[in-house]
Amino acid sequence: MQYTLKAPSHIQTLVDLPASKSISNRALILNALAGGTCALQNLSDCDDTNVLVNALRDMPADIDINASGSSFRFLTAYLSITPGSHTLTGNERLRRRPIKPLVDALRYLGADIEYIGEEGFAPLRIHGNPLEGGRVEIDAGVSSQITSALLLIGPALKNGLELVLQGNIVSRSYIDLTLHIMHDFGLKAEWTDFNVISTPHQDYQPHSFIVENDWSASSYWYEIMALSDDPDNEIQLTGLLDSSRQGDSVVRYLFSMLGVKTVFEEHEQGIPTMVTLRKTLSRLPRLDYDFVNQPDLAQTVVVCCAGLGIPFHFKGLSTLKVKETDRITALITEMRKLGFVMESINDCEIRWNGERCEPTTRPIDTYQDHRMALAFAPLCIKFPGLRINDPFVVSKSYPVYWHHLGQAGFNIQMGPGAEEGGE
Repeated sequence: MQYTLKAPSHIQTLVDLPASKSISNRALILNALAGGTCALQNLSDCDDTNVLVNALRDMPADIDINASGSSFRFLTAYLSITPGSHTLTGNERLRRRPIKPLVDALRYLGADIEYIGEEGFAPLRIHGNPLEGGRVEIDAGVSSQITSALLLIGPALKNGLELVLQGNIVSRSYIDLTLHIMHDFGLKAEWTDFNVISTPHQDYQPHSFIVENDWSASSYWYEIMALSDDPDNEIQLTGLLDSSRQGDSVVRYLFSMLGVKTVFEEHEQGIPTMVTLRKTLSRLPRLDYDFVNQPDLAQTVVVCCAGLGIPFHFKGLSTLKVKETDRITALITEMRKLGFVMESINDCEIRWNGERCEPTTRPIDTYQDHRMALAFAPLCIKFPGLRINDPFVVSKSYPVYWHHLGQAGFNIQMGPGAEEGGE
């Protein structure tokens, strides 16, 4: 499957953004621990959330969560305290993503977890039983989802949980998001030191909860606005809160340096719920930034800066090597097809000094990674007729992305042999 993309000359559109899958998946685990009786509204309808919904609803003996890293890690912790025996696995790429720090921590707390295949990786066989809890140390430099998985089950442990985070804490904003959602569910969980989080034993109570729309999804529309040339373009995005705890809400500050202004305009009960994006006349000639707390924005900003001709040096990208693909290598490879020569530094930084090479006519490969397709599509503004392979990978987080682009006036044509449907 391949799409060929052409951008409109003028953009005036209203985008009903998808709900946050990060918030949805945390709320689903808390709901399950409360007996499944919470009133959850505006749940994400993406692949990552749907696999978790189905697993928690059906609780089959064999659970395959496909490519959802958060579902895999959250379920590993949840199943370890839930009566019954389950096998937990995913697709080939997920079976190469790190799970050992979480399994080690859960085993230390008394969990009964076995590796079915290679030590340190999925699939797992988990026999659920009550855990005592207490103090446990984990490597916080691998994935914030490991920390969040432990925190979500912390109140269910007999002695609560004192979690000591060792090393460099990556994606700290996602840990704070987990704590914020736990607070919304009436649970106590706090930072008690710069690297220690504690939560006492508590009962999970039924709760009404509304999932906020996804700031990560908004980033592609910020990119579109930044790359577009028409000063009269306007994009409205629904369901975004000015006070959001989503780490990727920093996108509005990043893109203010790339020529995009954010205006909160619509309110419900005094709370801003819609933003309007407009172009400004000023942008930085160069951008340096540390993405350690917002790694999911890196692909968007890398592609956008190159499209604008803005040299950059981005740090804090170590987790990109173990995402849906090796995102650092994928970015460098695919940007070179378009004539941009970038370099990786120590597997955790990307730098572009403005060097160009002869572009090719080859399509952009997405490597089974939704954010590759999502981030590269807006580049058709600068490269009319840009082709993207395997475009339906966006279903992992933003299933209606192509439909929304079509509504905004983008021309999207399927490649030879493609079948209709799928959006």
